[in-house]
Amino acid sequence: MTTSLHSSCPPANLFRQFAAMLYDSLLIAAILFVVIGISIAFNQGKAIENRPIIYLSLFLVVLVFYGWFWSKSGQTLGMRAWKIRIVAEFGGNPSWSTCFLRIVFAIFSIACFGMGYWWRLFKPYTWHDKLSRTKVVDVSSLPVEQR
Repeated sequence: MTTSLHSSCPPANLFRQFAAMLYDSLLIAAILFVVIGISIAFNQGKAIENRPIIYLSLFLVVLVFYGWFWSKSGQTLGMRAWKIRIVAEFGGNPSWSTCFLRIVFAIFSIACFGMGYWWRLFKPYTWHDKLSRTKVVDVSSLPVEQR
C-alpha cells in the first residue's frame, strides 16, 4: 500500500533536494573526517599523499552511506528532515545496485557543472533520476507514519 502511495506523490522541488544534500553533506563530512583520521593514525601520523586506496575507501564510505539509507527507508537523514524520499521505478525503496547507479550518475550530473541537477528546473527529474530509474518525491502531505 505505501509503495503505490509514494509513487503517487508529487516530485520534490529542487530547493528541498539541495537542502537535504546540505544536511547530508555535513553528516558525510563528519564520517569522512573520522575515516581520514583513522587512516592517518595507521600511517604513523603522517599526511596521506595520493594513495588510490584512500580515495577508494572514501568513495565506498559515501556509497555505503547513501546505499544503506536509500535501500532501507528511501530517505537519508537530510531527506527525512525535508520530507522527501527516493522511490524506485516500480515503487518501493531502490535496490543496492540502483543506489550504486544513482550515485555514479549523480557524480556525472555534478561533474557536468551541475547540469544534471539544473535539468530539474525544466523536467520533473534530474539526469541521475532518469538514468537510475528513480524519482525523488515530496512526502510532506502524507501522515508521519507513512513517510
